[in-house]
Parts: sequence; C-alpha cells; structure tokens
Amino acid sequence: MLFTVTCYKGDELVEELQTDATSLTIGNLSPGEQYSFCVLAQLIHKIKKYPTTTVKTKTLLENLLEDLGLEQHYKDKLSLSTVLQIDEKSIADTSDGSVGDIAWNFLKKLMMVNVTARNVKSKASQSCNEASEETVFNLETLLHGPTLGNQFNPLDIITALFLCSDGFVQQELSLKMSMCQFAVPLLLPDPDTKQCTMMLWALRDIVKKYRPQSLLESKGFIEERIVLSEIPMVSFVRLGESSLSKSEILNKLLSNSQEYHDTFVHRDMECGDCPRKISDGIVEVAWYLPCGNKNIDIFSEPVTVANLRGDIASFVPQFSFLCETSCAVFVFCDQLDLACKQLTNDMSKADVFLVSNSQSKNFDGEDLKSLARDLNLMNNKIIIKTRSMNDADFVTALQGTIKSTVEKATAKINIEKMADVAHELGIQVDEDRPESKKAKQNADAITSEIHDTLEYKEAQLPLQGQIWKDLTSLEKEECRLRNAGSENIEQYKTLLQEQKNRLREKQNSNDMSGAMSCFINAISSPGMERCYFLKWMRLNLDNMSRQKLSGLREQYKEESKGSKNKEVIQDLDRQLSGSSLGIEHFFREMGQIYEASVSLPRKHPSREQLQHLPKLCAELLLEGLPLELVDGDASNIPLRWVSDVLSEFHQLVSCKSKILVITVLGVQSTGKSTLLNTMFGVQFAVSSGRCTRGAFMLLIRISEEVKNILNCDFVMIIDTEGLKSPELAKLDDSYEHDNELATLVVGLSDITLINIAMENSTEMKDILQIVVHAFLRMKEVGKRPKCQFVHQNVSDVSAHEKNLRDRTLLLEQLNEMTQAAAKMEKKEKNKCFTDVMEYSTETGNMYIPGLWNGTPPMAPVNAGYSEAVYELKKNIIQMLGKCESSANDILEFQEWIKSLWSAVKYENFIFSFRNSLVADAYMRLCTEYNKWEWNFKKDMYTWVTNAETRITNYGKVYGEVETGDIQKLLSDLKTAALTELSKGETQLLQNLTQYFRQTGGHVNLVERYKEEFMTSAKVTRREMERSILNQLSATVDIRQGMRELEKIKKNHAQEIEERVLELVEECRGKKVKMSDAELDSEFDNMWDISVEKVSRFRPQKIDVQSKVSHCLRANVSPKGSHASEILNKNSLAEIGNQPFEYKPKGIGKKVKHAVCGYLNIDDHVNAVQRLADSIIDTCQELVNTQTQRKNNYHDNYSVEILHMIDEKLQQNEGLKLDTKFEVSLKMHICGWAAEEFEKMHANFLQENDPYKCLNKNKEKFRSDFKDVFHERDQCQKKAQEFTDQFLRPAVEDFINRSLGHDIIGEMLTCQQFSTRMFFQYSILLDLISENQFELFLDYIEHYEKYVKQWIYKQIISHFSSQASASEFENRLLQACINQINIAVKKAQTEENKTLKCFVGNICEELSDKLVISQDALGTFMILNTADQGQFAHYLLKCVEQMEPLCQQKFENTSVEIKLEKCFVNVQRELFVRLIGCGKQCPFCKAPCEAGGAAHTEHWTSLHQSQGLGAWRFERSKHLVTDICTSLVNSDTEFVQYDSNGEKYYHPYKRYQEIFPDWKIPPDGSLEGSDYWKYVMAKFNDDFAKAYEAKPADIPQAWRNITKTEAEKSLQQAFNMKSESKSESESELESESESELKSESESE
Repeated sequence: MLFTVTCYKGDELVEELQTDATSLTIGNLSPGEQYSFCVLAQLIHKIKKYPTTTVKTKTLLENLLEDLGLEQHYKDKLSLSTVLQIDEKSIADTSDGSVGDIAWNFLKKLMMVNVTARNVKSKASQSCNEASEETVFNLETLLHGPTLGNQFNPLDIITALFLCSDGFVQQELSLKMSMCQFAVPLLLPDPDTKQCTMMLWALRDIVKKYRPQSLLESKGFIEERIVLSEIPMVSFVRLGESSLSKSEILNKLLSNSQEYHDTFVHRDMECGDCPRKISDGIVEVAWYLPCGNKNIDIFSEPVTVANLRGDIASFVPQFSFLCETSCAVFVFCDQLDLACKQLTNDMSKADVFLVSNSQSKNFDGEDLKSLARDLNLMNNKIIIKTRSMNDADFVTALQGTIKSTVEKATAKINIEKMADVAHELGIQVDEDRPESKKAKQNADAITSEIHDTLEYKEAQLPLQGQIWKDLTSLEKEECRLRNAGSENIEQYKTLLQEQKNRLREKQNSNDMSGAMSCFINAISSPGMERCYFLKWMRLNLDNMSRQKLSGLREQYKEESKGSKNKEVIQDLDRQLSGSSLGIEHFFREMGQIYEASVSLPRKHPSREQLQHLPKLCAELLLEGLPLELVDGDASNIPLRWVSDVLSEFHQLVSCKSKILVITVLGVQSTGKSTLLNTMFGVQFAVSSGRCTRGAFMLLIRISEEVKNILNCDFVMIIDTEGLKSPELAKLDDSYEHDNELATLVVGLSDITLINIAMENSTEMKDILQIVVHAFLRMKEVGKRPKCQFVHQNVSDVSAHEKNLRDRTLLLEQLNEMTQAAAKMEKKEKNKCFTDVMEYSTETGNMYIPGLWNGTPPMAPVNAGYSEAVYELKKNIIQMLGKCESSANDILEFQEWIKSLWSAVKYENFIFSFRNSLVADAYMRLCTEYNKWEWNFKKDMYTWVTNAETRITNYGKVYGEVETGDIQKLLSDLKTAALTELSKGETQLLQNLTQYFRQTGGHVNLVERYKEEFMTSAKVTRREMERSILNQLSATVDIRQGMRELEKIKKNHAQEIEERVLELVEECRGKKVKMSDAELDSEFDNMWDISVEKVSRFRPQKIDVQSKVSHCLRANVSPKGSHASEILNKNSLAEIGNQPFEYKPKGIGKKVKHAVCGYLNIDDHVNAVQRLADSIIDTCQELVNTQTQRKNNYHDNYSVEILHMIDEKLQQNEGLKLDTKFEVSLKMHICGWAAEEFEKMHANFLQENDPYKCLNKNKEKFRSDFKDVFHERDQCQKKAQEFTDQFLRPAVEDFINRSLGHDIIGEMLTCQQFSTRMFFQYSILLDLISENQFELFLDYIEHYEKYVKQWIYKQIISHFSSQASASEFENRLLQACINQINIAVKKAQTEENKTLKCFVGNICEELSDKLVISQDALGTFMILNTADQGQFAHYLLKCVEQMEPLCQQKFENTSVEIKLEKCFVNVQRELFVRLIGCGKQCPFCKAPCEAGGAAHTEHWTSLHQSQGLGAWRFERSKHLVTDICTSLVNSDTEFVQYDSNGEKYYHPYKRYQEIFPDWKIPPDGSLEGSDYWKYVMAKFNDDFAKAYEAKPADIPQAWRNITKTEAEKSLQQAFNMKSESKSESESELESESESELKSESESE
C-alpha cells in the first residue's frame, strides 16, 4: 500500500512525501508553529482519504524546559518552600549529571552562594570527552575536537529558572547571584510571548554597601537597596556581528587584574559558547562599587553596567529602554553600514559610543567615516581596537571613557524609577501583579505613618514596651525571690501575681492600635497577597531603619569625638538600640495582644475575637517565615503565644510534625546567620543595621525520601543573638543572659553548631564556658545534644592537620571549662568534656575559609566557603540520621520550651528543671521495670512454693529417709535456686538494656537512670537470694524436726491397727451375730486398754526466748561491748511488753526537744520516734505473716526480722542514730516477737501431739473396725474419705499458697498501682474526692498507716466490683483437678500390688504441687480393704464432685477472709512495692516517688505547705503557709541544731548541704501547689485546732482556688494526661465558676 502525506502550514504547502511504510519522519518544521497533515492511501481500485490531523510543534522554550525537567513549573511556579526543601539532591554530591539535573544542580549551588554554580556542563558530556580519547594518531579527530553532547548555555538555564519561579524565588535567585557577583536579569524575555519583563521586584532585596571617594576621609559608607540607589547606568549592546567578546571585555572592565571575576557569561566560559536558545533579549545588570581605596578602585563612584544579549536589531524595546535609562550606550559593531541604518534615528537620550575592531574582516574605514558624519560622532565617541592595542590597553581606554562619561552625567535614575520608562515602552514590570500592588498599598498605609521610630513604637506597639519588660522582671522574681526580704514567701508570691495581673489588665485596657489592626487584617489576606505584604513591610521597615540608623551613627560619631556631653551620647546610644523596627516587632505585639487576651475570661468578646491569631502565625511558620522564640529586647519568651502557635501548626500539618533542631551559637558578628543562610538558603529576620537579637526559629520541609533517613517531617533552624554582645556587656546580668539563652537553645537542639571565628579567639574562652555550662546542664537533665565546632576564616588546605595542636588545646580548655561548670552546678563527677557529651577532636571540628574572595564590595563569595559549608551540611544531616533519640513532634518541642525556659529563670537550673516528657519517659520506665521485676519475683515465688512443697513431702510416701538424703535435696534445691535467680536477673538486665537501646519513647531522656535501675535489679536478686536460701534451710530444718513425730504417730497407728484386727478376729470367733452397740462396747474396751499401753511421748518444748535472744546477740555483737551491756541490763520478756519511746540524750538535746514540742515543730527526736514506730509496724506484720503459717519456730524467723530492722536503719543513716537506740529498738521488737513465736510454737506442739492425734482418729478407727468386721465394700467410702481428708485440704492449701501472688499481679495491672507516682496521685485524688478533714489529717500524721489501709480498701473494692478472686481460685482449682486426674490415670497404668502402692504413686505424682498430710495419709491406709480398681473409679467421681463444692465455697467466702488465708501478705507486698524507699521530704514530709530500689536521689511531685505538718511561727503561733518548693528558691533560712544542741540557721537555697540526697525543684508558679493550698485554705481552722495553734494567714488567692483547680493542679504536678486542651479548659472554667458561685452563696 502506498501512502501520500501532505504537510501544510496554513494554506502554504510545506512538503509532500510518498511512502509504503507505516511511519514517516518530517524535518525542517519551525518551532511553535501549527501544521496540518493529510494522508491518502492508494488501494487497488480506489484512493482512501484519512481525516486531516492538526499538530503544533513545541517552542524552543518548551523543548528546553522539558530537557531541563522544568516544564511543569512554567505554569505552576517554583515556590521558596519547594526550593528550600531538604531532599536527596540538596544533601548528595552533585547528582549523576543527567541533563534533567543540570538546572537543579545550578539552583542547589546558587542557593548556597557557590560561585561555581554556572559551571553547568553535564557529566554525560564530560564522559563523552573522556570516552573519545584514542591511543593512535588521528588528525581528523584532532581537528574536529571532541563531541559535545547535550549542553546548555548558562544564560538559558538562568532565564528558564527565572521564568519558572514565583516572585519570591526570583528575589532569592537575584540576591544569591548578586552575592556571587553574577550579573542579574533586569529585563527578562519570554520567547513564547515575545514579551519582556522588568525584574524590579526580583532586585528589591539586593542591598549593597560601598564607600565612594567623597566619604574616604570620614571612613563613612553608603548602605542601601540597589533599586533605590541613584547610580548612573552605562549600557553595552551589540549590532550585527562583533569580533569582540562584549561580555568578556565587561568582565575585565569591572575587575582588577589581580581579582578577575566572570561577572557576565562569555564565550570562553564553560558552556558559554553553546548557542543560546531562549536568553537572547535578556538585559543583565551588574554594579561596580568602590571600596574607598584609590589603589584598588577602578571607578571612584558607583556605576551600573547593563548588558543586552543579542542583536539590538531584533530587540528594539530593550534597546530603547536602555537608551532612555542610561547615561551612555556603548554599541559594539563591526558591520558599520548596518549601524548607519539602525542608529540614524535620534531615539536616544544617552550618549552613544561606537566600539569596533579594526582587525575584523567586516570592518570598513569608509563606512566608519560615513557613520561618524551621519551621526555627528567625534573621536571621543568612537573607540577602535587597533592592531597595536592589546586587550588590557583596550579595556583601559574603555574605562577612561566610562569614567569621564559618568563624571559628567547629571541625570541619574534609579531602577525603581525605570519602571515608568518600561511602562511607556510597553514592557511589563513584575511588580504590577495585583496581589503585589494591593500588598504594597497595605504596607505603605502602615509604614507611611512612621516618622519617629521610638514614638511610633510607644504609640502603635505599646504592649511590648515597658509593660512587657516589667512582666518579664516579675516572672523572674517569682522564680528567684531575691527581693522577698523577711516577707512571708507565699504572701509575697501572691503579691507578685497580683502585680502581673494588673499589668495584664493594663495591657487589655489598651485598644488595639490602628497599625496593628491593619497589620492583622493584611496577614489575614489570602495566598500570595499575604506573602507580598510581609515582604513589602520588611522592605519598607528596613529602608526606614537603615536611614534612621545611618543618621544616628553619624551623630554618635561626631559627639563621641568631643566626649563632652555624656548625656547626649547616652541618649544617642538609647536611640540606636531602640530605633530598629522590623516585622518581628509587629508579630511580637501580636503575641502580647494574644497573651493579654488569654488572661481574660474565656467567653470575653475580646478574647474570642483574638483566638484566630495563633493559627495565622502558624500558617506563616509553615510558609517559611521565622518565628521569634526569644524576645531579645525583653529577654523573655511569650510562652502561651509560642505554645499556641506551635499547637496550631501541629493541627495544620495533620499532626505530622516531627522535627529535628539545629542551632548555632557563637560570638556576635562571627557570621552565624550567614552560615545558616548559606547552608539552608534561608534568610532570617534581622533588624536592619543590627545583629540578631534573641532567637528565631524557622522550619524547613523534608522530602519524602529524606524523611525515611531522618525520621522527621521538618528540620527546625534556630538562629540566636551573639554571645558576649557589646550592647549587653555593660549590663550587670549579661553573663546570666548569655547563659540563659545558651541553655535554652542547646536544650532545644539535636545538634548545636559552636561558631568560632579565629579573629575572635581572645573571647573564645568565655564562649566555651557558657556553651560547656549549657551542655553540662542538658546532660544532667537527661538530654544529650550533639555538637560541632565550626572554625571560621581558616582557608589553608592543610588546616585540619596543622590545627591538631589547636584542637588538643581546645579540648584541654573544654575540660577546664567542664570542671568549672561542674563545680558551679555541684556536679563534680564530670571531670572532662567527654563526660558531658560525645566529642572527638577529629570529627567534632570543621574548618571553613573566609566568606569573601577578594576585597568587598566587589568580592564574590569564596567558593571554598560554600563548599565547606556544604560539607558541614552533609555532615549535620548524617549526624541527624544517626541520632539515637527519636525526633520530637512539635507538641513535645513545645513542652521542652516551657520546661527549659521555666528552669533557666531559676538560679540553679539543674535542680529547677521539670519536664513532662522526662516525667513521661521516667514513668514509662518505672512501669516497665515494675512489670519485669514482678514477673521475676512471681516466677521465684512459684518456684519457692514448689520447692517447699517438695521438702515438706520428702519421705512421706515411701517411708523414712536418712538425713543425708534430705540434705542432698537441700543442696540441689539451693543450686537450682541460684540458677533460677541468675536466669531471672539476666532476663531483667536484658530487658533494661533492650529498653534503653530503643529510639522511641524518649528513652534517651532517662538514660541517666539506667545504672540506678541496673543496680536495683541486682539488689532485688540479692535480697531474693538471701530470703529464698533462708526459706529453704528453714523448711528443711522444720521437716527434719517433724520426722520423730511422724514416726511416733505411725507406730501408734500401727499398734492400734493390730489391736483392731485382733478384736475383729476375737468377735468373729464368738460365732454369734453382734449388734452395733455390742461392737461399740467391745471397741471402747479395746481402745481404752490399747491407748493406756501406747507410748506417752510428748514433743520437746523449745526455749523460744533464749533462741531469739541468741539471734539478737549475734546480730548486735559487731557493735561492741556497749551493745552487750545494754542487752545484759534488760530481759526480752520485760522490754517487749512496754511501749517503745525514744528519749534524747544530754541537756541540750532535751531542751531542743522541749522547745520543738512546745512549738509543735518536727525535730530529730520526733523523726527518730516516727522511724521506730514505722519499723515496729513493719516487723509486726512480718511476725503475723509467719505465725499464720502455723509452723514450728525457726531461728531464721528472728534473723529475718533483724535483717529488716538493719535495712530500715541503713536507709535512714542521715538521722545519725546511736547504738543505744538501735539495740533498744531491736530488743523491744524481739521481745514482742519472742512472745508471739512462743505462742506459735505452743500451738504447733499442741497440734502435733501424737497422743492427741491418736484420740482424734478414734471414731474413724471405730468405723473401719465395723466395716472390716461386717466385710463391707469400702471402695466408695474410702474414695470419699481420701478426697475429703487428703485431697481437698491439700488443694485448698495450694490455692491459699498461690492466690496471694495472683491477687498482687491483678492489682499491679491497675494504673494506680503501676508506679509510685501513679500510686501517690491516686491517693491524693481519692482524698480530695472524699474532701474530709479527718482523712487529710490521718494521711499527714500517720502516712504509712493510712496508705496501708488505703491499699486494703482498694483490694477489697477491686475484687468486690471489677474482678472476682474466685476467678483466680477456680483457675488454680482447675489446675489441681487436672493434675489429680492425670496422677490417678497414670497410677492405673502402672503395676500396683496393693492399694497402698496405688495411692503412693498418686501422692508421688502430686508431691511437687500439693502438700501431702502424713497424718491423713497414714490414717487412710489403716484398715483399708478397698479394691484398687473400684477405688480408682470412685476416686475420679469424688474429685469431679469436689470441684463444684470448692467453687461454691469460694463464692461464699468474702475477700477479707481470702486475704487472711493467703500465705503471702498481699497488702504488705503491695505496700513495700509502692512505698519505695519510704523517705519523706525533710521539710513538708511529702513521700519520695523515685523508682527502683537503688535510686540515689529522692524527689516528689507535689510538696505541701509546712503548716499542714504542724509548723507554726514562734511568736504568733499561727500555722505556716510556706511551701518548701518556694522556700528553696528564697533567701529564707531554716533552723538546725549542731551536735551540741546549739541552734543555728541554714539557708533554704543550700538545703542540699544538710539533705544531699533530696532534690526539691523550686516552683515559681502560683498554681504549682494549688492542691495543698486548697486543702489548707478549706480546713485552716480544723488544722489549727488539731495542732493546738492559731489558723494560718491564708493569702486571698488561696481562698479563690476551687476544687476543680486543685484537681487540675494535682494532674499537672504528676503529669497525668487529660482530654484535649480546649475541652478541659472550658470544663475547668465552667466548673470553677460554678464552684466559686456556690462558695460565695454559702458565705
């Protein structure tokens, strides 16, 4: 088949082709044109015509954008957030060099201000060149050169990027290009629309500094936006062909020979000779700016140089624009006849200079004469490069011409005014966008009202002025209490709160200013308009501040010369500090407006109207606007404002807000902001003419692929003000200010960059001290950020090697600073910097060369600087990727801000730090550890129970065994116990190790507790080992003691069995039928005679008193002869019956005790007595537990009690207890315990008296006698007997031994029993819900007793309502029944000669689980004639019937009785686990909540008013309201007594000198202890009456606290989670309002 294809362009035939193929390629089509194609098919008999197809070829621009991978951005413009996003391209070395990556590589490098950005040759092209290398001689290849492959002219890439970017990216591109000393686009062509745009907006952000000759002597300088600078412009254009490289000549013209730089792209640059596809028609501008040095400056005044690419014949609008705006136009032309035609029209206001090359083949002298005549050109307007002139001479001639032209120029037009010319010529201006115009109007409406900055700030931004500074001072005073003097601390804090409230009221009394209304309305505008508004605001404000500061600096300089009027100088200094005004001040005001509004009632109209402000700011933060974190002027954080903004941000990103934080710290003016800007391409809000003040945070998005590496959604950058700022140096608290800032930002960071500029090395020591101090503080509170030292201005390639000694010196200084900081913070265990954080001298330092390559302002950014910063960036990203800790989400970050800032406001940061994330992590650790520890203990309890069962059953089934055998069993069990303990300990330690290895859950925050918990695990194992081995030994001893008794009982039973059998034979021999009465009579006669004859053995009675006394003497013998004397003076029997009372020795101590008793103040005597009472209670519980088991006495029981006493005394070493107290207490406890053990021993002997046991079984013998005589079938009866007398008691015993552990395990699953903190929180919550004075008093005065009772009630309540103990009993019962059935069936399969063997096998199978009663077994086997098979049948039935009977019994037994029957004291076990160390706050008696048995630091979440502990004032007798969390931060002192009983006063601030193991973090908030304030205010009179004191002077603020607020305070103190913030707040306020109302009504 033959096809005819015809191509038309409109009606014009382009081409007609014939083919028999199904596809065809047509070339020679023009880009961007529409063509139609008609196809005819020649068939055999006819011609078929296909429908005409119309296509449009891609334009040059479309092709280029497609090649560069930018096609989608031509319509959807690149935004800053996209450009700044951290993706793989931005952190990887230049990509594989594919064509599609060229533009992105250029953009990446440019954003990092890398002057090599225009080196755009793709690696593919380079590889082509390398691949083409031949090893043979080939002249043709040499002459043709290498294959170029796909290459692009840098100008095309720049043009494409500008066309594909929004206005803000264009601004960034222009700014970065200007910093690199690249020419920037002034007129940007769009080849598709044939329009060009003036890039006024894109150039707006460029600010230049220079020093013209006129300011040389005064050393002044000019700093202004380049678009506003009236600098004469000189333009260079080309007409036709020119043999001279215009751009290269311009580069030489603008450069010194020693500092040559390619400002303009030219043909001899990399890819500069590639044909331009879309950039012809672009007008680039560059500026020559003098530095004020005559030997360096080429031009003494600034000059703008414009360069039009392409032939002016093709770009008339651009040429016309340049002619209208330039003072001179230099036309490069070799074809002078063309110039004659083009330039004859006098369309230029500028001087036209002709530049030509006489060596060009197109040059014609005659044409030059003609042109000069027609255009009236003199020799001074014609510059010819002659044969005798080299490039340098030619450039010099050009420079001379430009100088003279610029000097004569009268009309100077700035770029902003050039927009009018552009409009006249039909050239678009980028600022004409509607959103930009509207935004400019809004910004101008605000800034046009600013005349005097200071007055404007006072009038329009009043809330951030003195009021905010006063609030800051009050907040810090609340924490530091430096001015409290002798005033009551709580009253003083209330006074401070009232002052704060008045200041907030004052803020709220101000109506919102007109400027702020306009500002908030403008930032509420949609989309791009808001962005334009903020940019216009910044531009306007910076321009104004720059002008104001410039004038003030001149005045300051003049006044400083004379130094006569100091007041004038001080006033100028104040104006310089206060004249800066940026958009951060407007946002700061917005924050204060919001903060003031939230102090109003929730439903207040003003508050409701302003609730949207945080969301507005959060949207801007998401768009990349920096948010002020620390107000540098007030040195404070508006916490509520910042928190709510971050909360709104969290919602905006749908809770995907995980962040990693990078911070920079260093001396002022060392390039910290520049470093961050270069690294991440950002621009922080810096007030014009001043360095950064305070701290700003900015968020950068993370691409999806990098999210997988960093496991976060954003990287946060925090820029800070310089440390050691000269502005702050004159203030007394400048070091404190620097410490606060450093501590805050280091604490918030994952990586901190320490910026060290080499020229500032003299100040480095001070900076290191501040930084090391901050790192030490973080380590002590559980956060370990990484750090990188950045050494700036080090350009030598061998810097790393050469500075080895310097790095070693730096580490020595860091170690020195660590020791100094550790001493200040009283953490001397930190001896060197590596104790504080991971640091290596090799990897922890980065050397960066100087920023500028040459002499500013004409110096470009040093390529080495950009490359080094890029390496630093990659290193940082790698470090972040290797972070052991998980990223915080924004809400957790918000919590860190709160806790860090709260802590830095105190004088002692480490002891003031409280953080809910740390508390959460600690609680999770405690919860997990408690689970693991309980599993370990429960497994060991089960093992011990089984081991004791084996010992108790040993030798019962198959007769007596020798002593050696049971000793071998003991030895085997001890070995097995050690093995089990080791396994359990190993598992516990492994769990801890594994827990601390995980990255989630903020485990890193509690890393410092790891050793404590590891030690706790070892202590637990050690304690269990001692207890278990003692238990095993005691059980074996008791079992051996039972052997003789069991032997006697067995002999008695056998003797009676023989007599009964004889009686049976005797009665049968009478050959008469005997009635039951006759049989009874015969049996009674036989029994009386037989019992008279059996042995009257009585078990030997032990002298328990002597044994206990012996144990006591052995225990106290290490105390020496004094202890023995005390023991010899008293007898245990006497001392045990008397109440124990501790009496002080010496007159001094007695007087002190008497005074304290009169004042009802807690002293040493009371503390010791309270300890003694606690130990006595604990020992009583232990004795009760032991006596309930009804065992015989064993010395281990006494040893266990003495061991417990020793442990308790050791835990309270701080009380400085003497030997007399210890021995007296032990004697009292042992005396009482001996009596109880004697009773237990007597009961044991009574229960196991063989004679009594024999008489107890008389009726059973009678029944069996009758059965044997009548030859009755005993199978069913014996099965029932075996079940009732043997199995059921054993099962019930097993359940009683096991149930306690199950109950404990169940209770530990309840949240209130999971950790000590939850436990304490639950008790206090329960107290306030009951709200009864008697309960509070009982809790305070008898804490341990109250807690035990509370635990008991909780157990009863839990098993009465939520769970049933019967469930556990049934589970244990089912396990026993299954075991019995298995044992019976197994015995049936074995060969049993007798029923005794059969029963023996059953018992042997059950001996590991059930305690076999020797008495029951022995009695059962006597006179037993049952058939083995029938017995087994009936036994299984009886066991089956036993189950419902047991279950019914369980159901009918109360929880209280079940607890009594448990072998383990459930209440005590839970108490011991949850009471912890039992230590109480030395001031207010609040209990310690630290987890683990081996914690070294005591703390509690909620301290109480000392008046609740009966403290009163010495003179007035009023109860004290002070709370120790306030006192430890005040200058108040507390009473102490020395060893001689002399009274002295010790500062609360240094309480750790007296109580070193207690940590009492100060609480500056008024709400911190609202719980106890509420209690004291409510029951003030009751407490006064109970303590025989006068009621406390309660601050009014305490009386206003509602029950709901008290509960919320409790919730916050223990860091308990609640419902969402808004819901809880509204509920709280409504409840509080109703409570207040009801209270006022009752009054």
